[in-house]
Amino acid sequence: IAHGSQYGTSLAALAPEFPNTAFAWGTAADTFGLPNVSSYEVAADEGGYVLGVIAALLSDSEVLGIVGPLEVGDAQLFVNGFRAGAVAAVPAVDVRTTYTGSFSDVALAAEAAAAHVAAGADALTGTAQMVVGAVGVAAENGAAWFGNQANQTDLAPDLVVASQVYHWEVALRQIIAGLDQGVLGGETYTLTLGNGGVVIEYNASYDLSQDVREVADEVTANIIAGSVNTGG
Repeated sequence: IAHGSQYGTSLAALAPEFPNTAFAWGTAADTFGLPNVSSYEVAADEGGYVLGVIAALLSDSEVLGIVGPLEVGDAQLFVNGFRAGAVAAVPAVDVRTTYTGSFSDVALAAEAAAAHVAAGADALTGTAQMVVGAVGVAAENGAAWFGNQANQTDLAPDLVVASQVYHWEVALRQIIAGLDQGVLGGETYTLTLGNGGVVIEYNASYDLSQDVREVADEVTANIIAGSVNTGG
């Protein structure tokens, strides 16, 4: 298993040399046409959309800030989904997006978040490991934070509203089930709200109104039913 889009080129070259070995990689939807390569991806726009709805409904300033790494993969899907959900909930909302160009530069993430706060954002989100810098800025300024990939409540217990959590084991179980049936690859697996691959986890310590929670739950159900364009 090669976890990371940066491994695609290497895996495409390596897998044909070992035709009896099963390879898997993510997060992408490309098996390179190879029978022993599986790929897995995340419909991050789905949970992103739900979080965007919540953020827009909670915002007093109607300005939201997003800190992204690069415009690729599940990071871009999450950003697009969050923006789409926010605008669907509050059409006049100003969703400001900054891509830092890095998955790991904490300082750049903090700078981007600070610029959003200076522009009036009272709710922030982001994705990739560098967001710890942005969460720090949110905590310093009392801005609500919406997590992605993992439950980020521990980073700001009083300010994290909810997080979209990736459950990679859903794809892994599907890949293993395929191996048990003699399928070495050639399939793409997607984590979704519907199959439990992505889950919205709420911070029990955050006082989220029941009205907003009900809207979020309804939106989630509609996404699973396929009646919402989440912007992906």
